[in-house]
Amino acid sequence: MEDNKLFSEFPPVSTEKWEEAINKDLKGADYEKKLVWRTIEGFKVKPYYRAEDLEGLEYLDSNPGEVPFTRGKHTNNNTWEVRQDILVHNPAEANHFALDAVERGATSLGLCAKQVKTIDDMAALLKGIYINAVSINFMCSDDYLSLLKLYVEYARREGYDTATLCGSCDFDMFRYALKHGRFHRGEEGDLAMAKQLVEYAKAELPKFRVLTVNGAVLHNAGSNIVQELGFSLAAANELVARLTDAGCKMEHAGSSIVLNLGVGSTYFMEIAKIRAARLLWSKIMEQYKPECECPYKLFINATTSRWNQSVYDPYVNMLRSTTEAMSSAIAGADSISVLPFDAAYKEADDFGYRIARNQQLLLKEESYLDKIVDPAAGSYYIENLTDEIAKGAWEHFLAIEEKGGFCKALREGYVQDEVEKTAHQRDLDIATRKTTILGTNQYPNLIEKMGEKVDGGQCHCCQDETGDEVRTLKTYRGAEPFEALRLATEHSGHRPRVFLLTYGNLAMRKARSGFATNFFGVAGYEIVDNPGFATPEEGAEAALKANADIVVLCSSDDEYAELTEPVCKALKGKVKSLVLAGFPKEMVDTYRSYGIDEFIHVKTNVLECLTAFQKQFGIM
Repeated sequence: MEDNKLFSEFPPVSTEKWEEAINKDLKGADYEKKLVWRTIEGFKVKPYYRAEDLEGLEYLDSNPGEVPFTRGKHTNNNTWEVRQDILVHNPAEANHFALDAVERGATSLGLCAKQVKTIDDMAALLKGIYINAVSINFMCSDDYLSLLKLYVEYARREGYDTATLCGSCDFDMFRYALKHGRFHRGEEGDLAMAKQLVEYAKAELPKFRVLTVNGAVLHNAGSNIVQELGFSLAAANELVARLTDAGCKMEHAGSSIVLNLGVGSTYFMEIAKIRAARLLWSKIMEQYKPECECPYKLFINATTSRWNQSVYDPYVNMLRSTTEAMSSAIAGADSISVLPFDAAYKEADDFGYRIARNQQLLLKEESYLDKIVDPAAGSYYIENLTDEIAKGAWEHFLAIEEKGGFCKALREGYVQDEVEKTAHQRDLDIATRKTTILGTNQYPNLIEKMGEKVDGGQCHCCQDETGDEVRTLKTYRGAEPFEALRLATEHSGHRPRVFLLTYGNLAMRKARSGFATNFFGVAGYEIVDNPGFATPEEGAEAALKANADIVVLCSSDDEYAELTEPVCKALKGKVKSLVLAGFPKEMVDTYRSYGIDEFIHVKTNVLECLTAFQKQFGIM
């Protein structure tokens, strides 16, 4: 039978030909500036990739289900656990949410065990849940060993075979140190507890993974992708190395770890990050020469980002977490936890949990992402990102090793310094709107009020006195500074009125009035737009009648020459501030001499500028 390949009648086009056509269309513009995306990790992402870009990537020869597991651990599907994390302290109340979650599609539960101290507490938490069919993941406990013993006691009392039960413990000595400034039992005490947990679990709960490395903590502190992955793998490797030195079997230590990664909005890079995690973990495990494949099969729980959630326009959080869950599923995460869309400002309720759960169920039941093994395979772009992220993360891993391991790097503050440098750059990108948080620093809903709805939304299980053994690392959301501006406006009782004095060229005045609306709208100011004025004097008179606090001149650079002086003469001293939308560089000093107080434009640090206005109005 003749092999007729699709589009075989079209001759192949070389990279040189593509580049020639692209440069012709650019008409002399800088290729790098126009078409190459520079990520915060330092990668240069090209506008297109070809088969030749895959040359030299050795892992491409492996199949799904084979070491190094870059392509996932499954051979005939891409299934994952639909995990619902229920951050409710009271066991009986948590059970209410847990039962509903399981009945409606969750196959894995994250349960706060802070108040589980007795067998009755455990029974109240797990009442009605078939724990042989649902993965149980304990969180927030002060004593996971005692907790596991209660769990085993409860399971046997109910007639379950503990050898078949699946789940995990969120025992993470490194996260505790970063949060509290000290190791819970001291560094050696925590490692001793980790050893006890591994040995107990292997004897009583062989399918339980009792150690967790929470890369999501780094993610939610503002780290970039390669930092989160490289530092997390260094922490996991330190656990394996020190546990084996203490007498644990390597196979037991290596297969007892859950890597909990935060997943953000950089869709393709997050896919590549999870794939790179498996690749690098296999590279690390090779050095221990395990007797079976179990330690290679890193269990990855992907948690949607808290860092990019917003209080304002909160339904956008559903869109963010949906793309994040898609990245996780396509990359082959073992379990996925979607945060409720309103977790940024309130304790979760039935509705928040239901939406979070259904986002995953839609990806399974209607998008069939669980049916195809490694759906990203062969994508020139994703395969190259996987390789780039693996290389970048490996550099961070080696840097930690050179410092003597993760604990020493924490004590020196190296990890904290590196993450905080990146977080500072990300904060600056948000402040200048290089990075958009929809509804928060760009395109706000001008009539939205959230002040009365905000009641925290954080789990407070782990609050404690802090020490000075390890410098703590702040977790936060990138939107918080802008939210603080707007919440302050809501609570102040005074909503400054911004009058847009539009004049002249229709296209320019509309563009600049739209820019000014977004600019002041993110602080919750009242915006008074106008169709345009025939003369500067007419506009100034209308601004006075409107009782404006701020007047923003919106016109073209050329027409500012005829607009600015008469408007300033009419309004100076009668309104709080005169602002010009744009930055006509040659005329800035002249316009300031007329009375313009501020220029707003695309390079303005919006956060700093609005903070100054808030102080002027006595709001902050």
